[in-house]
Amino acid sequence: MPNIVLTRIDNRLIHGQVATMWSSSVGANLLLVANDEVCANEFRQGLMDMAAPSFAQTRYFSIEKTINIIDKASDAQHIAIICETPQDVVRLVEGGVPIKEVNIGNMHMAEGKRQVSKAVCVDDDDVKAFRRLQELGVKLEIRRVPSESAESLDELFK
Repeated sequence: MPNIVLTRIDNRLIHGQVATMWSSSVGANLLLVANDEVCANEFRQGLMDMAAPSFAQTRYFSIEKTINIIDKASDAQHIAIICETPQDVVRLVEGGVPIKEVNIGNMHMAEGKRQVSKAVCVDDDDVKAFRRLQELGVKLEIRRVPSESAESLDELFK
């Protein structure tokens, strides 16, 4: 069983908050970005590597590769999985990745989205994905940084 210490949805993937506050808070020594585009984009990987803390390794896998390889993780790896969208997390969970809780950290405003918290904007597809995660037994929390309290999920499902 892989030692997943955090699963976070953040449009920015690895950046200052994830790299410093969250990694330290949960003791992550491996930041795994599960994203079909980023796994093939060395430029974006390089930018994220610069933001990653020195105590953590980084990996950039497609959703499918993450599903296929996560069970091979060493017990010594304390894994923070970072996804761009809730739909990617649904694919991971339905593919057998043992995710029990998801931190919703940052989802930018875009056409067709509505703001449901300080840093989270969703559309109907996002809400459908979050409902599916709940059906799969995954606990959800909206929290930008570890030092803040979790925000209410009430607005998320309206």
